[in-house]
Amino acid sequence: MTVQLYCQFLPGAKYGKNDQKWFPKWLRRYAAGKNKGENLPVTIESVITFSQSLLKSNTPAWQRLQAVRAVEAYRDLVLKTDKPSLTEVKIKLGQVAEQERDDGTGTGAPGVSDERKLIGEIDPNEPAIIQRMRRSLRVMRRSLETERAYIGWIMRFIVFCGDDDLEMFGEKEIKAFLTGLAVEGDVSGGTQNQAKSALLFLYQKVLGRELEFLDVTRASKASQMPVVLSRNEIGRLAPEFRGLRRLMFMVLYGSGLRHRECRRLRVKDVCFDEGHIVVRKAKGEKDRITLLPDKCRQDLIEQIERVRRLHQRDLDDGFGKVYLPFALERKYPNECLEFGWQWVFPAARMSRDPRTHEIRRHHIGEDYFAKFFKTAIDRVGIVKNAVPHSLRHSFATHLLESGSDIRTVQELLGHKDVRTTMIYLHCMNKPGLAVKSPADSVVEV
Repeated sequence: MTVQLYCQFLPGAKYGKNDQKWFPKWLRRYAAGKNKGENLPVTIESVITFSQSLLKSNTPAWQRLQAVRAVEAYRDLVLKTDKPSLTEVKIKLGQVAEQERDDGTGTGAPGVSDERKLIGEIDPNEPAIIQRMRRSLRVMRRSLETERAYIGWIMRFIVFCGDDDLEMFGEKEIKAFLTGLAVEGDVSGGTQNQAKSALLFLYQKVLGRELEFLDVTRASKASQMPVVLSRNEIGRLAPEFRGLRRLMFMVLYGSGLRHRECRRLRVKDVCFDEGHIVVRKAKGEKDRITLLPDKCRQDLIEQIERVRRLHQRDLDDGFGKVYLPFALERKYPNECLEFGWQWVFPAARMSRDPRTHEIRRHHIGEDYFAKFFKTAIDRVGIVKNAVPHSLRHSFATHLLESGSDIRTVQELLGHKDVRTTMIYLHCMNKPGLAVKSPADSVVEV
């Protein structure tokens, strides 16, 4: 009877179709041998015993995890309680499931060679905890920039603790480390949050530990105005750029792209007929559509044609592959050779992927535009502390000055919250402002 009640509640709960199908089957196995008609007992011990019985029948870890989630759903829907917590059991099973996928032993798991291709080469001379951290980051598809940042913080934490066996440490040491960054290191709030994220990833995702509340002294988060270049300064700056850098300048300022988004632009995402650019997997893993400036349309057409010829030469030389997200590369093995996936701004030389060690042509490097931008700023005498990202700030501010709706600007920038976009209202040039400085009315003596 209690299983029937569970099946009645399940369709109204927020579970996927696969869970809706399999949860009742797992619960019936959990209920086997127990008194019918009574509520099923849900304890940590009973759930672990149930999982172990599934293990004896060679049930893979991902299915055992689904079975535990089915019991958890019964606890929530029928018993209407959140006790006991099954989080630790799920984390452990999740880690085992990842390991089974790494070994290729889990049912339906990708092959060993595919996983090795994703994880790439890991230095065996690094501390064991760092190797585990890298492996988890790569399995979870975190970017190379995130991996480098997180590993850097873990290395600093190891130095702080004086031991690379980080399982011995916990909330006390994390609190002291993060507080020291704010008080003694005088870091910004964003820097402290990045360090905290790295440590939470290590302890929760890699070591499978639930941390208690961290009472940390927060680094002050300064409210800073973005650096915006005026229209006159944009006009003085633009002639300093030539060739490919000129095109990047126009795309950054004319479309409001981040520097990284510009460098990672793919041929297929420049839509000339529709007059827009599609930005894929931007900040927050979100896609968006932004403007394609008419002034750089022809230059982009010519650049893409140059990329086509370059790609054909690479193919003739036995290369031509480009990086794809792992799931796509695994599902469509030859898609990495297609022209549409090539970078609009490819590197001049091919290079070796730092993870897989595969040789291919990557997109243009960060310094190619950023260093020249600094030189150009100095050359025209602009004293603002501007960087390539300042062109995105200028794009938003000048749109608002031209009367564009703030919601439209929010969508073009890809901001989740309109309050983020509203900061540009304070950067606008308002020549019609009625308020005048009192110094202008002082009578000269």
